[in-house]
Amino acid sequence: MKNNHFDVLIIGAGLSGIGAACHLVRECPKKSFAVLERREAIGGTWDLFRYPGIRSDSDMYSFGYSFRPWTEPRVLADGPSIRRYVNETAQEYGVDKHIRFGRKVLSADWSSALGVWTVEALDEQTGKAERYTAGFVIGCTGYYNYDAGYRPDFPGEKDFKGQIVHPQHWPETLDYKGKRVVVIGSGATAITLVPSMADTAEHVTMLQRSPTYILTVPAVDPIARNLQRLLPSKLAYRLNRGRNIAINRLLYRMARARPKVVKRLLLGLVRKQLGGTIDMRHFTPHYNPWDERLCVVPNGDLFKALRSGRASMATDHIERFTKTGIQLKSGEHLDADIIVTATGLDVQMLGGVKMAVDGEPVQINQLLTYKGVLVEGIPNAAIVFGYTNISWTLKADIASEYVCRLLKHMDRKGYTRVVPRDHGDNLTDDTVLGALSSGYIRRSADRLPRQGREMPWQVRQDYVRDAPMLRFGDIEDGCLEFVRGSAAPVATAPPARAAAG
Repeated sequence: MKNNHFDVLIIGAGLSGIGAACHLVRECPKKSFAVLERREAIGGTWDLFRYPGIRSDSDMYSFGYSFRPWTEPRVLADGPSIRRYVNETAQEYGVDKHIRFGRKVLSADWSSALGVWTVEALDEQTGKAERYTAGFVIGCTGYYNYDAGYRPDFPGEKDFKGQIVHPQHWPETLDYKGKRVVVIGSGATAITLVPSMADTAEHVTMLQRSPTYILTVPAVDPIARNLQRLLPSKLAYRLNRGRNIAINRLLYRMARARPKVVKRLLLGLVRKQLGGTIDMRHFTPHYNPWDERLCVVPNGDLFKALRSGRASMATDHIERFTKTGIQLKSGEHLDADIIVTATGLDVQMLGGVKMAVDGEPVQINQLLTYKGVLVEGIPNAAIVFGYTNISWTLKADIASEYVCRLLKHMDRKGYTRVVPRDHGDNLTDDTVLGALSSGYIRRSADRLPRQGREMPWQVRQDYVRDAPMLRFGDIEDGCLEFVRGSAAPVATAPPARAAAG
């Protein structure tokens, strides 16, 4: 057990987990820590997903870490480049030496008597159970199930004689050269796959139930490239990062305040890209901009594929799969050799880890998040959860900075335990992802933490306001309960709330 006790235990070695570990090295160098990672490599999402053309859907100047400049000129980087960036960051700060790969975390139980978390994990290579203890736990597992993506059951699937593929488990040997491909979906994955496959396949059809908003961005930002050429790398990175954060924030706020204006702007830009050759109904959503996530494409690659005739759009509902493709409710039939179900993610909190406090199971969907980092009633634990309306890493960065501030504050004051407490009955039905109405979010409402009516229990999706709060705001604000030494058991939620469900 001696070698398995740490001051801090991080679950997950993806973008967020590596970032959290680097912040610990930078800000809390005396803290012992380990990272438990189920996969055999660093990268998380960027190691798992290997479908053609996989890339970031946020600009890399805000997607990169605040403490390590992204120096490549591309605005949207491909998966291998992002994987390399995360790996190099881990090596630079020495956190790669603290990772224990192949560990599936099964449970985490806080003991008030001992003042530690006991984490049970499985070494999936050997089948051996392992036990770790830690004073503080940071969950960096993202918000979806790595084992399986979301895929509805389509009528007649067994009749289809071709191959059905989900992007989350892309076969390395999949040969689509000269094949007819139908990609089901309208999100970032589908919009990436279609132009990437169109150059090789005979034809690619993107089949969607409803359109999404799409914005073209330059593959290489000329202003960013010039700043990188003229200025020191760190200064150029800060300027590019700040500029892109401001642009993204302005677009989001405009979309919420003046949705009709932004809708006209976005559709006008699409119309220009299509050049009058494609029906605009395929690109005119029934909802307002940023009710669901806005998709971006570099240099209009999707529109180029459509204009060339190598790809096409179909906006319809599926009646059933057939032997040779998909029968649509409109009566049209889409011929296919390969069907790609880019139908989304299956949301899962903490990678499926069963969490308990003093033996009582935690029902996280009944609890509030504190400043979007800590969870009400759960001691000495944080969940790193990124933004949905801008780069994920922006929130992951400042969340990790806050955790380091909190740990240092506790050390200075001699505190051994911190527990967020809601004294104002702030609970609402809105989840931490409530700003979006995407299908995967609606499906997962019963699995996500809640947010409250007012700060610090709200999740604002606003980096400009969150950054000063997490970096400089008072730590002892009346909502955090601090304890010195061991104490009585912790109640994770008021009994009346638990009963209300």
